[in-house]
Parts: sequence; C-alpha cells; structure tokens
Amino acid sequence: MLDKRMTAADIVGQIESGMTIGIGGWGPRRKPMALVRELLRSDVTDLTVVAYGGADVGMLCAAGKVKKVIFAFVSLDAIPLEPWFRKAREAGGIDVLEMDEGMFQWGLKAAAFDLPFLPTRVGLGTDLAELGGFKTITSPYADGETLIAMPAIPLDIALIHVNRSDWRGNVQVFGPDVYYDEWFAKAAKRAFVSCEELVDRIEDHYPDDAQSNLFERCFVTGVVEVPGGAHPTSMPPHYGWDMAALKQYAAAAREPGDWTSVADQFVDESEDAYMKRNGGWEAVAKLPLPIF
Repeated sequence: MLDKRMTAADIVGQIESGMTIGIGGWGPRRKPMALVRELLRSDVTDLTVVAYGGADVGMLCAAGKVKKVIFAFVSLDAIPLEPWFRKAREAGGIDVLEMDEGMFQWGLKAAAFDLPFLPTRVGLGTDLAELGGFKTITSPYADGETLIAMPAIPLDIALIHVNRSDWRGNVQVFGPDVYYDEWFAKAAKRAFVSCEELVDRIEDHYPDDAQSNLFERCFVTGVVEVPGGAHPTSMPPHYGWDMAALKQYAAAAREPGDWTSVADQFVDESEDAYMKRNGGWEAVAKLPLPIF
C-alpha cells in the first residue's frame, strides 16, 4: 500500500503560483487552517481560491497570495463579513466570481464527474447568471425547459481537514455537518488532507466508524497529522471555534489594517509556535462547540 504521510511543508511544496486551489470547510468551520498557515509562510502567489470562505480566504487575500476568488460566501458567521476579504475586494485587488451556494456545489460536482457543466434551475431570475457569465441550455426533452448550464470548477489542488485518517488516506469525518468536502476532493487533480488523528489502519482501530468515510482513499494524495489544525475555526466534536481569536483577527483589519504588521499574530513562524501562542492543544480542546 502507498504510504501517503507527508509534512505540511511537503504538501504546500506541491502548490505552485498560478494554481487553482479548493479549500474545504464552511466559513469558520472545519477549515484546514494549519495548511493555510503553511501556505501563508510560502512564496506562492497568484492563486485562484475556490471556497465556501472564511478566514482562510481572508488571510490569503490580505497576504497578497490571491488573484481570484470563486465563492458562494466569505464569512466568519457570527462576524458576518470577513473583514480582510472585504478590504481586498473593495480595493479592487482581486477578481471575483460569486454564485449561489447550490451553483457552487454543482460546479464542483461537474468537475468531479469530468463533465463540462451540469444543468440547474438555481440562479434563474437573478443577476448571478449575467454577472457570472453563466450560459443557459434548453432541455432536449419534451419539457423544453431553459436551465442554467453551471460550468465545472476543476481544481489543481484541494486542501481538507478531517477528524481522522490512516497513512493510506482512508478518512473519517464526524459531526452533523460535513458540508461538501467530498466534492472538493473529487474535483481536484490532487487532494491533501490534514487530520486531528493519524492511525495505522483505520479499519483495525475504528471499525464501527466505517460509515464516516466521506471519500475514498484513491482521491487522497497526501495526509498529515495536525491536532488543532482547524483552529481558530471549529472542528466538531473535538473543539469549537475560537471566537476571541476571530474577533482579534477581525479587529486587526480596521484602519490602517496593515497585514504585514499583524500577520505574526495569526500565522507565526511555525505551527508549534502558533499553537503555543494560542495556549497549546489543551486550550484549543476546551473551546466549546457552538450551538445553532
């Protein structure tokens, strides 16, 4: 069996300037933030970022890593507008393609199925079709319905954070909301996974959790163990989001909002240093899960 264990630096070393990268998770939840921080420490630029965005998108925009964002939203949830993304967009420093959440999912699925597009009613009667340049298609059947042809959103790289994995790339994802991480994995040429726990053979250690295998190991190129790797976003059932850290991050965007002067607070020189700055794994593990 292929051993897919890598370091975070190994994974980011696979990312080249100009690539299209998809980042799993949802706003301030389940984001592969340790991998995003490693990407922020690199010299990679000119990225097209595809995400249901949160601080991952905001930080990459603030650091000048992004050429274009393809998104359904970029939000910190309890803080509705992601402040650093907002600054970049208002300054005209990035290109954007905004769409409905369902259209976004459909684009990932089209890429996963290796199709040029998938038909949908989502977006009809709105400005999204015109603003996004989405074309329509007429059903070839008797109904003759006009539908939006949602184009595929293929990814060069996907970054995903999961609860558990083994060295072969068998993953397990828990919680009531796993969102669309499986479609990021399947839409990408290469998908890299960070996990809270890395085990030998997952079926030997946790056979009762087999149903939590969100996507097959054939879609996983590499895996790295990073406990607390989603911080400051939440990772059910291990820990909730760090709202104090997110508020500090949002406040730093206020004028003059110079990322270079505050970046060390949110990235630090290494992941170990970052975790120590935030109280270590013990402090992260005590963060309460939000209740919706």
